[in-house]
Amino acid sequence: MSLTSTLWYGTAWRAARALAACTAVLWAASVQAQPGNSNGNSNSLEALQQLLKANSSGQSSFTQTVTGPSKADGTKARQTVSRGTFAFARPGRFRFDYTTPFPQVLVADGTTLWMYDPDLAQATATDQAAALGSTPAALITSTADLADLRVHYVLESLPSDQGLQWVRATPKQSDGALKWIELGFDAQHVAALVMLDQFGQTSDMRFSALAPLGDTAAKVFSFKPPAGADVIRQ
Repeated sequence: MSLTSTLWYGTAWRAARALAACTAVLWAASVQAQPGNSNGNSNSLEALQQLLKANSSGQSSFTQTVTGPSKADGTKARQTVSRGTFAFARPGRFRFDYTTPFPQVLVADGTTLWMYDPDLAQATATDQAAALGSTPAALITSTADLADLRVHYVLESLPSDQGLQWVRATPKQSDGALKWIELGFDAQHVAALVMLDQFGQTSDMRFSALAPLGDTAAKVFSFKPPAGADVIRQ
């Protein structure tokens, strides 16, 4: 792997892990409306609740743009664009397959979180509950009801933009990796997920329409390290 690839790997793979945690729960959990926690469109939380309740599993393709923090000298921040596919099944399972610019695989099978880098021929296995901790993805292993969500996040409706309704989730603890997550959706599907981390880096993920799983859930969310791969268990 080249130096450039290695630098991209460090940044984009961390972004992929964080986005996976956020995306999985916002797709797979039923988010309930919070009266009095709205800005702009007060119906966004109710609309999101109904949309997500209808989707217990599915798959989609995505394009992710990671933009570095703004620079003091006014030069353009670096951007990295990656593409791939995403699948989920409630509760507790999701999968990201990054295809470009470098292949990466992230699979949560309900028990183990697998991360696989084909270029390094290295697979990392981590206890899923321990790895996700109090991140949004941890909620998909529980009931993901209003009480669970409000422990860690404040939800608010945002004004409609880009033809989408928007909801923002802000962590109550300011010492985490994320400052906020914004979810954009229409009547058919979740179309956008944008997040800002504590370093000023923005990740913007755009999804195609949700489709049924193309194979059995047991196959989609099963991961076996390829022969010859180094396996690291944490």
